Amino acid sequence: MPTRIQRLVGQPLWAAVAFQAAITVLPAAVVTYDDQIKPIFREHCMKCHGEDEPKAGINLGSYDTAVKGGSAGAVLVAGRASASILFSAITDENEDKRMPLRNAPLSQAKIELIREWIQTGLRETEKSASLTANRDIGFHPVVTTKLDGPPPMPGNLPSSTAPAPKHPFPVVAMATSPTAPLLAIARYGHVELDDVNTRQPLGDLPFPEGQPNVIRFTPDGRVLMVAGGKPVQSGSVVLYDVRTGNRLTKVGDELDAVLSADVSPDQKLIALGGSGKSVKVYNTDDGKLRYKLTRHTDWITALAFSPDGKTLATADRAGAIHLWDAQAGAILLTLAEHKASVRTLAWRADGKMLASGGEDGVLIWWDTSDGWPAVIKNNAHQPKRSEGVFGNLPNGVLSVAFGPNGDLLSVGRDRQLRLWNPTGGAIRAIPLDAGLPIQAAISNDGKTLVAGDAGGQVRFWDAKGAPLVVAKP
Repeated sequence: MPTRIQRLVGQPLWAAVAFQAAITVLPAAVVTYDDQIKPIFREHCMKCHGEDEPKAGINLGSYDTAVKGGSAGAVLVAGRASASILFSAITDENEDKRMPLRNAPLSQAKIELIREWIQTGLRETEKSASLTANRDIGFHPVVTTKLDGPPPMPGNLPSSTAPAPKHPFPVVAMATSPTAPLLAIARYGHVELDDVNTRQPLGDLPFPEGQPNVIRFTPDGRVLMVAGGKPVQSGSVVLYDVRTGNRLTKVGDELDAVLSADVSPDQKLIALGGSGKSVKVYNTDDGKLRYKLTRHTDWITALAFSPDGKTLATADRAGAIHLWDAQAGAILLTLAEHKASVRTLAWRADGKMLASGGEDGVLIWWDTSDGWPAVIKNNAHQPKRSEGVFGNLPNGVLSVAFGPNGDLLSVGRDRQLRLWNPTGGAIRAIPLDAGLPIQAAISNDGKTLVAGDAGGQVRFWDAKGAPLVVAKP
């Protein structure tokens, strides 16, 4: 039987067919001190940190003394491997500091076992309770937006007159309407609107500003926000009426393309960011700058308003995430876990959880009440190593999207879609036979999964993972 680590980092072999069915991922066994961790400590650590004169007072020879820590305090933080001194010591890149000293580093499999032990609550035995706080991270349905009339769908929109690009334009932005079977897809110079049920185009919204880098619907589905521009030239954000295609307002006059943006649920604020390393928040009624956030030290790569509009989440290329009071611009929390660029942010509909994914391959569900990383998936989209390939493989979570029932869809560099339940449990993985998926979306009814890839194609699956079409150019 495969070990837990083999189940975590291993990749299944897929049949070479035109399409692949979804594979359900079964839950794995719990990692415990007695069964998996103590043998690692005995082999590598107890000569210096055992019962006899443990260095720095750190005795890993028993569960109680390991959890207690040393003379300087605890070395393990339940649920937070990144905040645990012991884990930092065994993964330090400096050979003069990495434990065990003057010895070969622990194998990746053993490191992942220790990481999983910490993340799941430092259990002593299979019957032991997790030491992490008892958090309610389950999804609690919220009242959906009530519409006075049929769901907003486009009517009689023209097809795009923008010239076709010489090379396929990647799907760098994509979004589904929360109230209608409508999908918006970024194309150069315009946004394509498709019917999710029929997978047929309904028309286009011109975006002469250039490349649409961000697309968002308002909660009622009536308004579509498109942000982008021309690199090293200009950037702005435009709001459209979904039914008519009319441009409602335009804000921002950036010297570079806008890379991240969102419109508040009440449509009164627009936040944008990019290479300028600052977040600018504008009023939509007069287009004036309301406030500017300058805490980030690198490009702003993702941002999103909470479902109630009270909180603004922002992220950057260095891995930092901050939560702000959306009205006043005051800092609320800093979420420190990612070690590389944050590629994507998404709020769950109940506002309790914020999902983030980054180029470090880490996928996190944050409890927004206190900023605790309630669920962490390391190497969530680790590519499979091909025979004869050596070195570090490009890792990364490239896009995430919550569905109406709290499930999360993620895509990444392993060329798979992964569906997770509201508490972070794996539901299924869907492999792509071709293309790198860079955008993810779930339909308003939760029945259709969508991925857009780097080659400009969009693919559809039902919620069970069966493909609805092979590809849509």
